[in-house]
Amino acid sequence: MLVVGWHAGAAPGVSRWWGLPGALFAAGIPLAYVLRGVRTGRLTDHHIPEREHRRGPLLFGIASVAAGLLALIVLGAPREVTALLAAGGTGLLVFTAVTHWWKMSIHAGVAAGTAATLTALYGPAALLCLPLVLVACWARIRLAAHTPAQVVAGALVGAVIAATVFPALRT
Repeated sequence: MLVVGWHAGAAPGVSRWWGLPGALFAAGIPLAYVLRGVRTGRLTDHHIPEREHRRGPLLFGIASVAAGLLALIVLGAPREVTALLAAGGTGLLVFTAVTHWWKMSIHAGVAAGTAATLTALYGPAALLCLPLVLVACWARIRLAAHTPAQVVAGALVGAVIAATVFPALRT
């Protein structure tokens, strides 16, 4: 979100800092909700390993992204920032729907989606970040947080959403 905001700020008269409120609504506020859940004992840890405990935080994340998207549109944020927030919200909707039955890796989805977004912005040179996606995927399997299938599915969903929704909405 910060890189997309910085990229959007390259246009004359546009602040490079629009990614900050986007990041707050997409990650900061939802993370605070999860950490509060851990502190109060509703959640076991910030990774929310129990599939059945993920629905509430994911729905809260969707609400936060929707509120942020509305606020950024009203305030006149650059289209690239709102497009990325909308793509993130789309991903949350898909992961929330699937989580009822299966625990796809959201970490892998975010990593792959980030690579797809950076590639849409900066072209093929951004594919140099793919090893970082592989490290994130490997870590989720190594930590026994997900099966290989859950990691691959999460990465594919994240990449496809970012590669389709973000470019379609940013123009």
